[in-house]
Amino acid sequence: MLRAGAKPDKFTLTFVAKSLSLVLDYNLAGVVHGFAIKLSLYDDLHFRNTLLRLYLQCGKPKCGRKVFDKMRARSVVTWTALLSGLLACGELDEAREVFERMPERNVVSWTAMIDGCARNGRPEEAFELFRRMMEENVRPNEFTLVALLIACSELGSLNLGRWVHEFAHKNGGGFNRGVYVGTALVDMYSKCGSLEDAVKVFDEMPVRSVATWNSMITGLGVHGCGREAITLFKEMEEENVRADEVTLVGVMCACAREGMVDEGFKVFRDMRERYGIEPGIAHCNCLIEILNGEEIEIVRCLVEELDGRDRRTLAMCCREYGDLKVEEIVRSCERESHSFGCSLVQSEAECFQWEVG
Repeated sequence: MLRAGAKPDKFTLTFVAKSLSLVLDYNLAGVVHGFAIKLSLYDDLHFRNTLLRLYLQCGKPKCGRKVFDKMRARSVVTWTALLSGLLACGELDEAREVFERMPERNVVSWTAMIDGCARNGRPEEAFELFRRMMEENVRPNEFTLVALLIACSELGSLNLGRWVHEFAHKNGGGFNRGVYVGTALVDMYSKCGSLEDAVKVFDEMPVRSVATWNSMITGLGVHGCGREAITLFKEMEEENVRADEVTLVGVMCACAREGMVDEGFKVFRDMRERYGIEPGIAHCNCLIEILNGEEIEIVRCLVEELDGRDRRTLAMCCREYGDLKVEEIVRSCERESHSFGCSLVQSEAECFQWEVG
């Protein structure tokens, strides 16, 4: 466009700034910022709001704050963008200061502040803010209720969680049957010790996301119902819900707690080919826990079924996990493989580089 001699306007730069939020390129954000000043387009409110969000999404709260401070006109969208961005950057105290200074607050700004408190170790503040929100006659939405349920989980308060559930039922217009609130309820009840309530909510949900399944599978595993977790995982697959990394961690943890060696190992072995998921540290740690209590020959037979990449990943995790038994078996299998000469040495070098910086 520039090469053709066409002059960008405020809409062009706004669209460019929005597109940069997908790649989070701070340097290009500065280029767009400079173009706007050069072309006398910087004063447009919509562009400045977009630029403010972009800097904050790039993890540059100081740059975002400078944009905000120099704005002569600010809408509730501007204030909420700054608030949400500061919370995303972990600047909770500064965000609270901005929140209290807001000349106008809508449900989005209230919910952002409540959610920020709930997720950053201040669940009591989340409920205090909710009380003020209700006093100001701002109607909560489903994301407000999700934030409150997160706060309940942080507090470990089953009674408070049940109060939020009842509030959603009476005032939410069906929120308690929605996928977001429903998933948060499953998670809250599981974490607060009432597996029965979690199962009841799960069973009554008309629509479930992969996060819903994950919460229920993980909850069953944590409560010592590993076999039920595996059964639910199979039901999830039958309903053609695609598992993600979190699903498989939950399943493998359940297998570890129940001593279900074959089932847990099969999930790990098939992870890449069947689910398209690269084994991560959490998956390897679960596998180490699964294998740790088995006889050496059984562990050896299972490890030999893994391909070279998975064995190398497992060997490095064993070192981090401190499991000498499984690590030695993995190393032994690697020594017997044709790839030992380069692969394990390379893996150890990568591990050493990671350890030192």
